[in-house]
Amino acid sequence: MSAGTMSWLLAQTFWVGGLWLLQFVVLPALDKVGLAPLLVETVADVLKPLLLGFAGFCVLLQAFVLWQARGLAAFIRETRGQLLLTVLLMTAAYFVARQVVPDAQRWLLFNYLVVALCGLLLVLQPVPGRDERS
Repeated sequence: MSAGTMSWLLAQTFWVGGLWLLQFVVLPALDKVGLAPLLVETVADVLKPLLLGFAGFCVLLQAFVLWQARGLAAFIRETRGQLLLTVLLMTAAYFVARQVVPDAQRWLLFNYLVVALCGLLLVLQPVPGRDERS
């Protein structure tokens, strides 16, 4: 296994797993434990931007690995490249919306969930270096 393949898998595991774990395990568990809803909301407001920033960094790393393995055309022709670009755009849109309209909680949640869904779809794609070259 090459260093690029290992980097791809490690980065993908951390950012996709982190997004899903926070939204569907940690926050519901904190709510179920009986913490005050305002405290759970505060935890979410602090951790979601951190995880999305980390996801953006990991996606840049994955984009570099894909670019090395398949070239620049992979970002247009392949599903992996399109998903990576979508995640980058939605992450940037999240931070812009957070600065411009901080009260747009539904839009921020939508961006977060689109990034998480794209991450899940990216997990289903073959890893660069393991797939067969066409």
